[in-house]
Amino acid sequence: MSTLFRRKRIDSGGQATRSSHARRQLARRLSALDLVAIGVGSTIGAGVYILVGTVAREHTGPALPFAFLISGVAAALSAFCYAELACRCPSAGSAYHYSYICIGEGVAWLIGWALILEYTLGGAAAARGISPNLILFFGGEDRFPVLLARQTFFGVVIDPCAAIVVLVMTGLLCIGIKESSLSQAVITSMNISALIFVIIAGSYLGYNTGWPGYETSINYFPFGVDGFLAGSAVVFFSYVGFDCITSTAEEVKHPQRDLPFGIGVSLSICVILYMVVSAVIVGLVPYNALDPDTPISSIFNTYGLRWAEYIITTGAVTALCASLMGALLPQPRILLAMARDGLLPSFFSEINKHTQAPVNSTIVTGIFIAVLSFLMDVSELAGMVSVGTLLAFTIVAISVLILRYVPPVEVSVSRNRQSSDSVALQQDTGSQEVDALSTAKHPLLHKGASEGALRELKRRKIASWCITLSCLGVLVLTSAASSRILPRASRFIASGVGAVLIVCPLVVLSCTDEADASHYVGHSGGFRCPWVPFLPVICVLINTYLLINLGASTWIKVSIWLAAGAVIYLSYGRSHSLLNKNDGLIS
Repeated sequence: MSTLFRRKRIDSGGQATRSSHARRQLARRLSALDLVAIGVGSTIGAGVYILVGTVAREHTGPALPFAFLISGVAAALSAFCYAELACRCPSAGSAYHYSYICIGEGVAWLIGWALILEYTLGGAAAARGISPNLILFFGGEDRFPVLLARQTFFGVVIDPCAAIVVLVMTGLLCIGIKESSLSQAVITSMNISALIFVIIAGSYLGYNTGWPGYETSINYFPFGVDGFLAGSAVVFFSYVGFDCITSTAEEVKHPQRDLPFGIGVSLSICVILYMVVSAVIVGLVPYNALDPDTPISSIFNTYGLRWAEYIITTGAVTALCASLMGALLPQPRILLAMARDGLLPSFFSEINKHTQAPVNSTIVTGIFIAVLSFLMDVSELAGMVSVGTLLAFTIVAISVLILRYVPPVEVSVSRNRQSSDSVALQQDTGSQEVDALSTAKHPLLHKGASEGALRELKRRKIASWCITLSCLGVLVLTSAASSRILPRASRFIASGVGAVLIVCPLVVLSCTDEADASHYVGHSGGFRCPWVPFLPVICVLINTYLLINLGASTWIKVSIWLAAGAVIYLSYGRSHSLLNKNDGLIS
């Protein structure tokens, strides 16, 4: 069990101590604008062209823009946590890398394995949705090229177009990160242009018709508060994708400055676009008249603007392509990070010396997603994509608490191995051997140093227990609130117990000093998450609630995937981990 919670240490540059000199680095070529293009492109998928109709009809009614606002605020909580960790530890791997440093190897493997599932299914789903939209440009299925059209063989519907698009995107990513980000910027610009057209043309139509969807006789919250909150939970997943930015942290020119900027600006753009587009759409027709499959194009057809369907379809296709690239970009970097740590074969950690891109990992990822999209419709597995995202969001929030109050030992590259080991022992445990040596050399100074070490040890223990109890309270509260089996009285009692477990430790933690800034892990500059410890705990609460409410069938499928990952870790990753070599990575 001890191997599951062993942590790797990083130096003041944010890199793992052993590999900071031995490995080839990824190319640092991304600017702040590149990050914004990656973030917006990965976040705004084709869902905005479809999701608004279903959510408005079934959950929110005309209040849909406010549902996007609430969800955007909830996503911003995770974005704050990601921004701090990306500045402190700017290396490939995103949530996997952060959890390995803060929590332990077993949790890091779990997160990395779940993210692989998320990006694989998300990429296959995006690729699978391209050909139905392209058919509209050709005037129907009969005019669509036969080699690209879907065919049925032995009951399996294959999609050659999806596989070809995935392979083209994979080749583009192998050329280099700068070229990939430029392509992402072009695709994203086309998508945003289509949304801007919807906003301008829709506003013109609404102004001339008096906004029939906002008539005073209409109830703006037809499904009540419960329906509104349910709709907010659904559209929350429209913001999944900004975390793709953190996977490129090692390739950013100025990570401390550009990573928070890229995350914040891309998320802000997405919130504004989602709110304005949804406000226009639900204002043009009554919410119950929206088409659940093609809400935007059907509205323009109702007003006699059939030609607008081509512009909207262009936006949907480019959105799907951007989402596909948003899945193909981070997954190779997660495989790269896991291979660097020895948890996967070194084949995945190879970086091409010419393009400075993880070509091996990219090719394997592209081929796997291409085969999956060619053979299988993954729409029924869409819920599994959310598990990886929410698990990562939760662990990142917990990692911020750990870094602030009980950070792992920082290793300075200027120290030699012996001194760093001594510092680790003294900071983490107040080792008796180190204390004895200090007493022999400096008996007058030892008393004050020893008292300081004991105070620090006590502070860390208090903070550790507070973080643990708060997380336990979140689990109790969300489980009780979501339960449909427990009697009403039992649910209230359990929810109250969970609330007490959250609030009391949180109050104590807020009164506890944070770790000394001189011992911060990684970079000490850059963005700092505000309102700690309250904001990360709220983030954990929201994400855990959404995780529990994903449904039993989703969790059964995800459990099979996680069990397969556990077998791989126990049979290969644990024994090949670099931490087994005791080379200064253990904290």
